[in-house]
Amino acid sequence: MGSPSALPSVLVAGGAGYIGSHTAKALLRAGFQPVVLDNLSTGHRTAVNYGPFYEGSISDAALLGEIAAAHRPVGAILFAGYIAVGESTQNPSKYFHNNVVEPMQFLDHYRELDLPQNVVFSSSAAVYGIQGSDPIAESSPMDPLSPYAETKLFFERVLRWYGSAYGVKSACLRYFNAAGADPDGELGECHGPETHLIPLALAALTEGAPLRVFGTDYATPDGTAIRDYIHVTDLADAHIRALRHLMNDGSASFVANLGTGTGTSVREVIQMVERVAGKTVPVEYGPRRDGDAPALVADASYVRELLGWVPQHSSLESIIRTAWAWHTREARR
Repeated sequence: MGSPSALPSVLVAGGAGYIGSHTAKALLRAGFQPVVLDNLSTGHRTAVNYGPFYEGSISDAALLGEIAAAHRPVGAILFAGYIAVGESTQNPSKYFHNNVVEPMQFLDHYRELDLPQNVVFSSSAAVYGIQGSDPIAESSPMDPLSPYAETKLFFERVLRWYGSAYGVKSACLRYFNAAGADPDGELGECHGPETHLIPLALAALTEGAPLRVFGTDYATPDGTAIRDYIHVTDLADAHIRALRHLMNDGSASFVANLGTGTGTSVREVIQMVERVAGKTVPVEYGPRRDGDAPALVADASYVRELLGWVPQHSSLESIIRTAWAWHTREARR
């Protein structure tokens, strides 16, 4: 909870999570007051340090009314959602309820409030599925391969129709691979269970269990899968730019990729981790996983032209150094 701020407020739904907490910090630095709403099912209370906090569901009409009355947000950023692809295939009901039903209830309640209807949505490059070639543009075919990916694409369509029917303005940001940690060392990546390559590689260094690598026979230069890694601080900056764009009179809703346009293989990630940490990563190689694409690299030219967004922290070395600094600090606690 908190008292009204002289700064314009932004509601950050899911602001106790990885990308949400980094964005809350970036919002404050950019002259906004982040107001975090999170049920803490996967987020961390310790990551909420930059403004008022409300614990609860994004579908709680009374709670949204309380936040609106106290802070009058100029927009909302929707991060709240489950992200584990494998779990979504085992329990699609959980994912459709949390990632579609509750956000729709949020939209219905939010648009009844006397607030600017500016919504930035955390989408995913998973909506594209496996593509025949790279880089992947916003116009590329969409072929979601999991319930998780389906929920992201479905909610993008919800926002499009809410725009035409109710005047909601939205920015759907399709992330490629979010990575890294706050350069100041205050925030980092901590999921339970962890499924992302870089924190798993770092954990293999500190905990000893080998990193499992799925597939060494892809048609790539070193046989391992290639992905486009984008620093979480650069992602946070893109959200703020997207919100500012929506706040401008005459601006329209849009969908945009967030990536660097540079592909990095699993082996290259492991080599950089070893270089930064000065240790050898224990690795266990195995067969490919079903549904994994050989390469996923963004064409991010549209968002650069529209928002003037250019990643500043997304070299592989910067990503690994910031993640390693945060990981080793947390390991000492």
